[in-house]
Amino acid sequence: MEAPLVCSLRTAFAVFVILPFAASADRDLFFCGTWRHGKHPLSVSFDVKPGCGGLSVSAGERSLQVSGHMAARCRRSGVHHLRHDELHAEGESYFCLYWEPLQDQLKLQPRPMVDVVDSSTQVADGVVAQVRGNNLTLCWPTGMPDSCCTYLSHASNAPQAAYGIAGGTIEDDVITDKTLTAFDFTGSSVKCATFCQQGSRGSARVNVTDPEPPCTLSSQVEMKDDFDGVNIRSPHVDGVAPESATFFHLPPALKRAGGNSSKVVYAFFKNNSVFQEGLKEARILNDVVEISMENEVIKDLPEPIKIGFHHDVVPKTHSRTCVSWDTRKDPMKVTWSVEGCETQPKGDKHTECLCDHLTYFAVLVQLKPRPVRHLLALTAITSLGCALSFISCMALLVFFCRKRQAKDASTPIHLGLAVSLAFLNLLFFLTGVLANVGVHDLCVLAGAGLHYALLSSFTWMGIEVFQAFWLVYVVFRPSPNPCVWNLLGFGVPVVPVVVLIAVGDVYGLRKVASAEGQENPFLMCWMKQTEEALLAHYFTNLTFLALLVSAGLLMLAKVYKEIRTRDEWRKNRVAFFSIWGLSCLYGTTWGLTFLDFGPLSDFVLFLACVLNSFQGFLLMLRFYVVDWMRKHQLGNEKSPGKVCRLPASQSTISHEPLEPLCPGS
Repeated sequence: MEAPLVCSLRTAFAVFVILPFAASADRDLFFCGTWRHGKHPLSVSFDVKPGCGGLSVSAGERSLQVSGHMAARCRRSGVHHLRHDELHAEGESYFCLYWEPLQDQLKLQPRPMVDVVDSSTQVADGVVAQVRGNNLTLCWPTGMPDSCCTYLSHASNAPQAAYGIAGGTIEDDVITDKTLTAFDFTGSSVKCATFCQQGSRGSARVNVTDPEPPCTLSSQVEMKDDFDGVNIRSPHVDGVAPESATFFHLPPALKRAGGNSSKVVYAFFKNNSVFQEGLKEARILNDVVEISMENEVIKDLPEPIKIGFHHDVVPKTHSRTCVSWDTRKDPMKVTWSVEGCETQPKGDKHTECLCDHLTYFAVLVQLKPRPVRHLLALTAITSLGCALSFISCMALLVFFCRKRQAKDASTPIHLGLAVSLAFLNLLFFLTGVLANVGVHDLCVLAGAGLHYALLSSFTWMGIEVFQAFWLVYVVFRPSPNPCVWNLLGFGVPVVPVVVLIAVGDVYGLRKVASAEGQENPFLMCWMKQTEEALLAHYFTNLTFLALLVSAGLLMLAKVYKEIRTRDEWRKNRVAFFSIWGLSCLYGTTWGLTFLDFGPLSDFVLFLACVLNSFQGFLLMLRFYVVDWMRKHQLGNEKSPGKVCRLPASQSTISHEPLEPLCPGS
């Protein structure tokens, strides 16, 4: 008897406590359940109409249906066929249905299989359907309507079945753990102004701490015969100056383009998360503005609509673009387009958009650094510099191979640097061609090779710094064996590259967008735009570069201290070629990479591009000029019968002991 009694008490508790609470008079509806379906091709069908007759969510072996009369303006129907990657292979898909009457929106979205649902993940905008993957929007937000279909409550249970909706909940309160074919809800029609002072829990709605009442989000303006344009600002918010509010200007040309229509409906959406859907590398800044005209499609206006957005500070390293919702593509998904809008930044917190059509408008900011300015010019300079540097490095190889008989300890190091720079410039010159071939594995290999060549060049420059220190301060000890240098210069960079290849998703196709036009980005085989690649860039490239530049600058200072008292230093050309040449040899020109900010950003970028892409040519010029100067000095300054040799510590100009040369002669 005890078991039946306990069962009866539980049933009574569910009937008199749980169900009334689940069906309480909430303004919105948050219904979740598990769709138990077959492994056949599946679909989501919808039929949404204006009214307040009720809402039905039903499911079977092949289809999930959402239908009813609960919208204020939305009237849509259709079928969305689910792809394989939008479904759970186990035959169960967890979903949630979310209704927001204040903005006339309903959404069917995927949900994680957890017991407690965080309200921050709730979204709302029209009717949206999705079991897994991207949300499918059926009815988009239209601002607050006059009449709201609200207080939706569970009406009755449908029959049990093998396929259907299991574990239905409202606001995380269990309705039933059985599998039913449908769940029906009834509602009441009320004036939306009733909710003016009420907050909203959904992330797509007005936040509960937002002082702006949601009833002021939407309105309309009537264009009379003498319409000559109008300025409209978003509703006043406490603590925000009126001039800092989002606004838009409707031009007189809109009246002529509207034909028989004279009413323009507009709405301001504050931080509406539904508009963020599908955006992985960008986000919408603050407000979204909707401007539409009843029963009219407005485009190609001769005089654009001006929309002024006041938003959070946008860092100068990130780009912002005026975008509009492109309704020509999949109407069930958010698609932002730059077409038809012109962006005019007015400061860190203000952006003006000039658009020639009506739809939803917003400012899109890239989460990654801004597109490259003057990309075409920089690409041309880099290509020319890399081609010339490759030829120069090949000439240096011939030059150093001829000098190897002189048994100079510095020659193998110069030779290694020339080889690595030649490889780097060749791959960088060809990276655009290899990227456009379209072979993924080839691009991965080229990206890894380019990274190896860059790290190898940095390593050999570091060895040049160490060798200079050795020649200046270690006089009586021989330089390390060339095999040691080769092992370091060509072997050490292999380690991080092999590790990154093993990690995966680091090397591959990279798109470099131009600030002048992002439609045709420059393609190259390099590190991809992934989190793994970004970490690899910080821990390899920037780390190597920071160490190299620091050591190079320190060594330049020490070299200057050693040679500033020499007679040769007093000759300007020797001093110039000494410091200028050594700065390239020690890799300090790469330090300009860290100075790409502020008002001189473009100048620094061009300077770094020229110096680093032409580095091979500059080094060849440096070695040939210094070699010519050394021979010229020896011919002019030798005294008959007098032999003098400077110590090795005085030979930092060319990293070689000078022939008999008497100071002061």
